[in-house]
Amino acid sequence: MSFSGIFGRIVAMIGAAMILMRRFGKNNEPQAIGGAPVIPEARPQGIPTLKMPTAKGWKDGHTPIAAPDLRVNTFAAGLKHPRWIYVLPNGDVLTSEALGVSTPIRSAFDYAIFATMKRAAAVGVSPNRITLLRDTDGDGVAEARHTFLDKQNHPFGMAMLDGTFYVGNTDALVAFPYEDGATSIDAAGRKLADFKPAGHWTRSLLPSPDGSKLYVGVGSETNIADKGMEAEEGRAAIHEINLDTGESRIFASGLRNAVGMAWEPTTGALWTVVNERDGLGDEVPPDYLTSVVDGGFYGWPYCYWGQTVDDRVPQDSAMVARAIRPDYALGGHTASLGLCWLPAGTLPGFPDGMAIGQHGSWNRSTLAGYKVIFVPFENGKPSGPPRDILSGFLSPDEKHAYGRPVGVTLGPDGSLLVADDVGDVIWRVAGA
Repeated sequence: MSFSGIFGRIVAMIGAAMILMRRFGKNNEPQAIGGAPVIPEARPQGIPTLKMPTAKGWKDGHTPIAAPDLRVNTFAAGLKHPRWIYVLPNGDVLTSEALGVSTPIRSAFDYAIFATMKRAAAVGVSPNRITLLRDTDGDGVAEARHTFLDKQNHPFGMAMLDGTFYVGNTDALVAFPYEDGATSIDAAGRKLADFKPAGHWTRSLLPSPDGSKLYVGVGSETNIADKGMEAEEGRAAIHEINLDTGESRIFASGLRNAVGMAWEPTTGALWTVVNERDGLGDEVPPDYLTSVVDGGFYGWPYCYWGQTVDDRVPQDSAMVARAIRPDYALGGHTASLGLCWLPAGTLPGFPDGMAIGQHGSWNRSTLAGYKVIFVPFENGKPSGPPRDILSGFLSPDEKHAYGRPVGVTLGPDGSLLVADDVGDVIWRVAGA
């Protein structure tokens, strides 16, 4: 066994002991979910909880569990860490394949995180490509596969507008010429905007409804601005880029790691899912789904869920007073990443709402997430408790992850497609 493997097992044993200590004398806290969640009092941990199931993958026909009246099938397998999905106008399905950006290891805790993530197949040599998948006979399975674009720098978000294909690399927004039906892009890209890489490295993209702008999710480098606010300049925000003028501005800030974005059609509002900070307890604070207003500030790093102050951070009372409370809590450390609008009837028995890919926790005593959920909407707002769409990604004893869902989007045939970066699969969900 390698040194990192041995160290990883030691970390797991120490982590298990700390988890037992943190559980001792109290019942497990209920998940903080919904528009009016009960959020427990913060318990600063010093050393945050490290608990990560070992990546196992899917074998012998094993699949996630679909909700009643739904079925799931493999749209494409044998990929390499597929993270995000985008459907081109001609129905071709693209998936960006990338592993996390390596960061310097400066402490034993940094190495503990690295060893933990390695067990979860979350670090390694990144493929740094976008793969095109084509269902040639309409049976819900991709028969054709092509390398659409490679040699990128940890690609994630994708968009196609007016013959131009946009890629959210970790360090830049890049534009490429595209011809409808092409299975690859060989032309050089044109850089439109620079971003600071590393930390929360994903760069999700969402075009404006009129196609004149792109919105880009840029996460923080650190947990709570550990290196100071100067290092976080331009981060923990959603950027708006005007494609006609090239101008870029911060659309909304204080969003620690805003990943998936979607438009809500009734109000036209932009919505996002956000991963909150670590080290305050299993349910403190919850990740969340929220509408995003132009110029809005959502609290990070000074406070969370409105004006709840994080005492670990040097404070700015004016910024705390500005902080907007999110709309809907998704539970602590669920790592809610994927987001797409699901019109009523897309899946049998599901009304209008948002589908959310929950990658799953690595930093709480009882694991959470590891599923695809649905939040119903009425009149432009969440209107009830979440429902499972796909579950079964985590073994019952929490020791193994068969998969971890990330990006979600509507497929060309009206199904729901789900990227699974541990299972190396794109799943397709439709009516039974």
